[in-house]
Amino acid sequence: MTGTDDASIVAMLKDPAQKDKGFILLMNLYKEPIYWHIRRLVVSHEDAEDILQETFIKVYRHSGSFRGDSKIFTWLYRISTNECSYHLKKRKNVIKRTGQINGEVSGELSGNDMENSKEILVKFQLAIQELPRKQKIVFNLRYYDELSYEEISKVMGSSISSLKTNYHLASEKIKKYLIDHV
Repeated sequence: MTGTDDASIVAMLKDPAQKDKGFILLMNLYKEPIYWHIRRLVVSHEDAEDILQETFIKVYRHSGSFRGDSKIFTWLYRISTNECSYHLKKRKNVIKRTGQINGEVSGELSGNDMENSKEILVKFQLAIQELPRKQKIVFNLRYYDELSYEEISKVMGSSISSLKTNYHLASEKIKKYLIDHV
């Protein structure tokens, strides 16, 4: 097999003789979109790199358990989203006050790698970081990753109607935050 489509990659991952090759192909195809999905949720480049690494370690360890019920990127998004949720819960226990969170996020968003970013982008990202965890994840998956509600439902294990509600609430909160802070 020399293909790089999902079916070929899955077949390689399940074949012990080709598992490493399949994993490298999988990483090459999905590392960047998964990184940006994670980065939007946790903001920090360092945290995103760590979570990306944890995600792909889990993917490698459990690649034989992929049943093919969904697309491979859905499986990857689910694992990375769960890793982000774990990280955000852990971080929330460390950082209690919203002011501390705003200060950290603002610093990270206006850091060296985003020196040329506009203030509105920073405000937009701050608004997203203020959202409850589930709304933040749904908003990012829908707005940035342009996943359908059906795909998000598979990633998060939630009903489509619940996801639509969470997306709507997130959008309204972001609009209000931008009106109040711009």
